[in-house]
Amino acid sequence: MSKNAASALADFLEQRAKAVRAIEAEAEAVIHGQADQAGYVDKMREKAALLAALATDARPLVLALEPRLSETADERLERFSQSAATSLKVGSPFFMSALLYPDEHQPGQPNDLELYVAEVRSWG
Repeated sequence: MSKNAASALADFLEQRAKAVRAIEAEAEAVIHGQADQAGYVDKMREKAALLAALATDARPLVLALEPRLSETADERLERFSQSAATSLKVGSPFFMSALLYPDEHQPGQPNDLELYVAEVRSWG
């Protein structure tokens, strides 16, 4: 594996993590600023759809990693995507909002995807 492969994957994941945070901020503004429940649900669906596509969208970058790391990354990203796909199937805005956040998560702490970005960066 080249350092560039891990860096490229980390950069891609970081962009997705920032997109998720932006969607979450928009959702908060919609629900708290406008009291628009339907708009909030739409934003949560957008977040879940972005995460559901994560493994597929990242696959070319994952395949550029050395085999051991490629397998590890593929499994981890599949878990993110499967959880998001399940939340869409169930249709629960709460489930969608909780994606990437363990029960013990505290505001201001990084979410699971942000933590994974740091892990991938350490591979380089």
